[in-house]
Amino acid sequence: MGKDVIVACDFSSAQQVFDFLDKFEERKPFVKIGMELFYAEGPQIVRKIKKRGHKIFLDLKLHDIPNTVKKSMSVLSSLDIDMCNVHAAGTINMMTAALEGLTRDDGSRPLLIAVTQLTSTDRETMERDLLIHDEMDKVVMHYAHNALTAGLDGVVCSPQESGKVHQECGNSFLTVTPGVRFKDGDAGDQKRIMNPAEAKKAGSDYIVVGRPITSAADPVEAYERCIREFVD
Repeated sequence: MGKDVIVACDFSSAQQVFDFLDKFEERKPFVKIGMELFYAEGPQIVRKIKKRGHKIFLDLKLHDIPNTVKKSMSVLSSLDIDMCNVHAAGTINMMTAALEGLTRDDGSRPLLIAVTQLTSTDRETMERDLLIHDEMDKVVMHYAHNALTAGLDGVVCSPQESGKVHQECGNSFLTVTPGVRFKDGDAGDQKRIMNPAEAKKAGSDYIVVGRPITSAADPVEAYERCIREFVD
């Protein structure tokens, strides 16, 4: 599978996201719709962006009892999305139920990936707040194996863990990696980060980039820089 840059459209209104997407004339970026935009505008925002010709990663990170997640995924499967996700911490049973709910009657479905540990979480926070005392790599690999066992297509992890996930779970098991910042950029609230070129070398299949593109003085050039460093 070819590498790609997913632009995190973390906006609070349809107008903001359309003003942003209107800047792109030559390419139509793969976009991530997160909770902020989806909760503000509802499913219709997915349909409108898809109609413009963009691939969509619907980033809602479902985490609930298996039956609730299964039913929710069956609703999301009616949207023409390309990728969606759950939290791996929801257990293998929950992830299996999510896959069942997402799969349409004809057997088709979007890609389904599982969040391991958020890239804003470091080892100290994981130990203090979550009472998880294993090494970060060990926790991420355990969650990745659980996602693989459940039949998912891959995981969300930091670029730092991408290569090891492929070693443990196979090259066809996708790694979608946020926490990507330009070498000369601000890390913001991210803890486990790499720049696009480093993420490419580490083996990430997709990088998710938000503020370094959406808040840039020239978003199109920032996006193209990501493409040059990660894809080309």
